[in-house]
Amino acid sequence: MSVTTALREQLAIANISFERFREILTRLLAQGVIVRDEDRIEQQLYDDARRVQALLSDYFDVAGLYLHHDVNFQFFRLYAPGAVVDGLPEDTHEPFPALKARVSADFVAAALALRFLYQEKLNQGYIGASGEALVSFEDVAATLQTQLKRPLPAGHGEKLTLLKELRRHRLLRLSSTFEIADTDAYLAIRPTILGVISNEALATALEADGVIEQEADTELSEE
Repeated sequence: MSVTTALREQLAIANISFERFREILTRLLAQGVIVRDEDRIEQQLYDDARRVQALLSDYFDVAGLYLHHDVNFQFFRLYAPGAVVDGLPEDTHEPFPALKARVSADFVAAALALRFLYQEKLNQGYIGASGEALVSFEDVAATLQTQLKRPLPAGHGEKLTLLKELRRHRLLRLSSTFEIADTDAYLAIRPTILGVISNEALATALEADGVIEQEADTELSEE
């Protein structure tokens, strides 16, 4: 019996089509994450992924990838070989740099600032039932300046582009009416930030006085 035939039989038991399984695989390989509360499409992807979680895990394990399912906050995240993630078992596979995300220094710095702010809110007990931490845009800017000695991009358009990139990686949730200039507007830092920036990475960045040269290495590249 071929692997594909066996897979189709298991999918039939779960009442998931082969095409739908492929769609879930492609989404995880392309974006590295599925968060249920992102939108209706992602909600359906997440619900279907739960039904075939064991098959997904087996598929990725063959390639040395690790699929993490956070049941409490309802998201799946795919990690490249050798990823270091707080709270998860040590990955014994050798790192494979070609599978790691290549992102800008501004993105890395902003993600570090979000991780710092999330930890602050966590320590203070200000995390909501959904696992999110609410902060203002000014909080992010101030943290970058004081903790990482790095400013935000100068232009308004560049700032928006950075926020959209953070949202695309499911690190932030923004309201549809969010405006940078609105001092009463809040960003929701998602608990997914904990799987992207480890305690060790945050401590190293803080000790380095904001010298951000490395690339983020916890998500799969979209290339």
